[in-house]
Amino acid sequence: MSMAAETSLARSLDAIPASVREGRPGVWLNPDLRPAAEFVPTLAFSLADVEAAEARWRRFDPLLRYLFDDLETGRIDSVLMPLADHVTRSIAGPKGGAVWVKADHDLPVTGCIKARGGVYEVLVHAERLGLEKGLLRPEDSYARLAEAEVRDAFAAHTVAVGSTGNLGFSVGVMARALGFSVEVHMSHDAKAWKKQRLRDIGARVVEHQGDYGSAVAAARSAFEDRADAHFVDDESSVDLFLGYAAAAFDLRRQLDEAGIKADAAHPLCVYLPCGVGGAPGGVTLGLKLLFGDAVRCIFVEPVASPCMLVQLAAGLSRQVDVYEIGLDNRTAADGLAVAGASMLVAATVGPLIEAVVTVTDADLFAWVKRLWSDPGLRLEPSAAAGFAAVRPYLDATGTDQATHVVWTTGGALLPEAEFQAALARG
Repeated sequence: MSMAAETSLARSLDAIPASVREGRPGVWLNPDLRPAAEFVPTLAFSLADVEAAEARWRRFDPLLRYLFDDLETGRIDSVLMPLADHVTRSIAGPKGGAVWVKADHDLPVTGCIKARGGVYEVLVHAERLGLEKGLLRPEDSYARLAEAEVRDAFAAHTVAVGSTGNLGFSVGVMARALGFSVEVHMSHDAKAWKKQRLRDIGARVVEHQGDYGSAVAAARSAFEDRADAHFVDDESSVDLFLGYAAAAFDLRRQLDEAGIKADAAHPLCVYLPCGVGGAPGGVTLGLKLLFGDAVRCIFVEPVASPCMLVQLAAGLSRQVDVYEIGLDNRTAADGLAVAGASMLVAATVGPLIEAVVTVTDADLFAWVKRLWSDPGLRLEPSAAAGFAAVRPYLDATGTDQATHVVWTTGGALLPEAEFQAALARG
């Protein structure tokens, strides 16, 4: 490396706050935040792309309704739940504004937000493969993809993914339901029960000694030249990204039904737990396309794994991971235990992210316990991250007259023993 390159690299790392390097919780306000009206028109994705993703979801309603008993309409969505005043005060303080929960911890089919991206990408692959092989015609009901002839054809194809657990399960459940073979590459920190539930649905689990990034890299390498396989790449998949983005339409509909308006005088603050960034990044894109600057998207990361904060603070000239600043990427929030952020997400929505809040594992477990006691939310530690971020964000910005939406991301399918262990740590 040349001296000039070394100097540039040092400068980029110097932009990362000392508190982040030291693993202390805090609020990073994005200095590169851009007005939506100025930045969104420069993006490679438009509202038409997200509308097309939403239209594809609706084409699959008959198939999903047929395959999954808990989908009466075929729509994979969760409730937008208001919290009682006393709970809201404990989260946001006496002047913080109303707090609502976008309850993707209880999302149908997979019990986690990853269904929005993982299920969607499998459906995109099935649609393309079905049309290409003449198994599906554009005018057909997509329920045809559940027929034996189609399943037999799909059985010769593999869907693969690298995951710490929830994305792998979402991809696996949908792919197995359509007859595909499934291979999930998992990191050393993935929970044993998440590996077992994949095996229980007939997926092949490949375990790696490295972290999430190394598991994804190994899976990508193994499948890059296979014509009979499709690799769901959590770091760079456009289909995955747009599947998540379509969630913005669900939230807008629910806000309208609840009579909640979002404008300059009444901002909508949305708190999104962040691992590699695909789910919160996609949701951010969709929300910014629909609400512009009336929505403020706040990412939340563990103090040991603030990969998106590190990447955005250091700049986009190259990928920077948390190991480079002395952090160990060890957190009980396994779904957020990611060392390096998705460059697709960082480059696409980085200038639209209002802030990144870092939180401790102790705070995550405390909120898991508090939210189970009242109002009875059954969350994984990762899914509690947004609640720990509301007060710090408000204290740092002085925001008032806002509506807060905390997006919960997993927990409904947490085994009872695991949930009780999390409660004990709270």
